[in-house]
Amino acid sequence: MLELNKIYNEDCVITMQNMVVNNIKIDVVLTSPPYNISRVSATDKYNSRYSDSFKDLRNDEEYIEWSINIFNNYNKVLKKDGCILYNVSYSSENTQMMWLLIAEVIKKTEFTTADCIIWKKNCAIPNNRSKNKLTRICEMVFVFCRKSEIDTFHCNKKVISTIKKTGQNNYENIFNFIEAKNNDGANELNKATFSVEFCEKLLDIYAKKGSLVYDSFMGTGTTASACKRKDIIFIGSELSEKQVEYANKRLAQKTLFEVEKGE
Repeated sequence: MLELNKIYNEDCVITMQNMVVNNIKIDVVLTSPPYNISRVSATDKYNSRYSDSFKDLRNDEEYIEWSINIFNNYNKVLKKDGCILYNVSYSSENTQMMWLLIAEVIKKTEFTTADCIIWKKNCAIPNNRSKNKLTRICEMVFVFCRKSEIDTFHCNKKVISTIKKTGQNNYENIFNFIEAKNNDGANELNKATFSVEFCEKLLDIYAKKGSLVYDSFMGTGTTASACKRKDIIFIGSELSEKQVEYANKRLAQKTLFEVEKGE
């Protein structure tokens, strides 16, 4: 039986196959996959920013095929009107990968982009040394939903008024721009983490208390930590045994939220 509030040390496809067997459906995917933006170095054939187990050195075609398979598995476990919050970016070495990926997901899966959220980080280190490319302080979060659910997928926008004559609702404005910390501090196991603050702001828009959130690339447990603070249920997958151990220790500690509540 698949357990909730647990990070599985395995490939995400295996976890999702087990979800299907156990009839577990998720409300939201919140994840940041390996971006596949590293390039093989003459001195380091296995240069990777992400983990001790995954090397983000596929060619573009391989990476897209790998990603399409993951999205097809998301389709099997995502509830009706659920959504996928997919944080990806590009690099000076591979500026095209992100755009090719998004286009192929739209063309070859049941999903389309409903929104693109800009995440402005508080720090842009390392600065770009290129003579003509800009230093990136922003990353993207693509909001995917099924093409058939583009008008119905869940969002926590509140009704602020109703037009009496037509019965049409007017909803609050939530802007597609989030400012949040880069990460929760230096971590030698993973150089590409995001922050609990960032995850919480996304969860505030698309999840609610009691939702089930899945992170297919859990890393050091940031999504799980944000879910814990929000009373949201999670499942995670992570290939790196060391990162799973780190994440479990992190989750075992009292969060600031729990201390503030006196727990």
